[in-house]
Amino acid sequence: MTSMNKRDPASLSRKAAQRFKIRAVAGTAIATMAASAYANHRLAKRAERDNPPMGRFITVKGVRLHYLERGTGPALVLLHGNGSMIQDFESSGLIDMAARHHRVIVFDRPGFGHSARPRNTVWTPEMQAMLLHEALGRIGVTRATVLGHSWGCSVAVALADRFPEAVSGLVLASGYYYPSPRADVVGLSAPAVPVLGDVLRYAVSPHLARVIWPAVLEHLFAPRPVPAKFAQFPKEMAVRPSQIRASAAETAMMIPRAAAARSRYAALSMPVAIVAGAEDRLIDCEAQSARLHGEIAQSSFDRLPGEGHMIQQTATHALMAAIDKVAVPRPRAA
Repeated sequence: MTSMNKRDPASLSRKAAQRFKIRAVAGTAIATMAASAYANHRLAKRAERDNPPMGRFITVKGVRLHYLERGTGPALVLLHGNGSMIQDFESSGLIDMAARHHRVIVFDRPGFGHSARPRNTVWTPEMQAMLLHEALGRIGVTRATVLGHSWGCSVAVALADRFPEAVSGLVLASGYYYPSPRADVVGLSAPAVPVLGDVLRYAVSPHLARVIWPAVLEHLFAPRPVPAKFAQFPKEMAVRPSQIRASAAETAMMIPRAAAARSRYAALSMPVAIVAGAEDRLIDCEAQSARLHGEIAQSSFDRLPGEGHMIQQTATHALMAAIDKVAVPRPRAA
């Protein structure tokens, strides 16, 4: 009995070795994650130095917003999609094109580019619309044509729904308007999860984003090739941990916000120009844009053959034509 109760020295040695191995692996993993997070922090700061703000800042309700303004005439507001920033519209040539006849205002939406995104707020399209409405009033814009691309369409619709007197016309490009099954949402939303998401977005997601960047662009632009002008877009700004979190949060909101908004589309009162690529591989043109056109009586719909999701880049003139359909005419010279 006594000998059976004694612990086997060999067994104790094996268990101790296993514990040591587990601690060593855990310690190495933690050290690697910490080093990765530090490297990504440094790369994010370098990206911000290499890509300084293009425009001005305005602080609204404690949120510092970056915006670019160009041209004169009736106001035109451009709202970029998820994961993007002002440089998308800048590199496309749309800002310069529109500024010939419009006062163009382009925002980095909260959390993107050089705009802040405080974590004490859930940045739904409605919350962003209220913030942008106040910002526009502060810079002297009381009424404007508003263009949204992709996720920016949700903010544009919320702005028109909440403040119809401030929106003279809507241009909705490559938007997502109705809830549908999306296999990509779960994985892409992970960096927005508290604690675990913070680890991912600092230590893992930026490196992964750099690796898959070419494939992501190919998917977004397909069937068109990625145009040379898009090389001006600052990839390193897009893969900063802060922007990855903003993008993940908007991905998580995409389906529920579409479900909440769909009952309000028919009530929009201003002219609406809907534009989408017929071969968009990210958002189904027929199930989304064509369906929206059927619900809004005063809308037009341009289905662009051979175009994908990034029509602001590959069909810039078509998007400008859509703006002209709904924009307030420029006053004629006396």
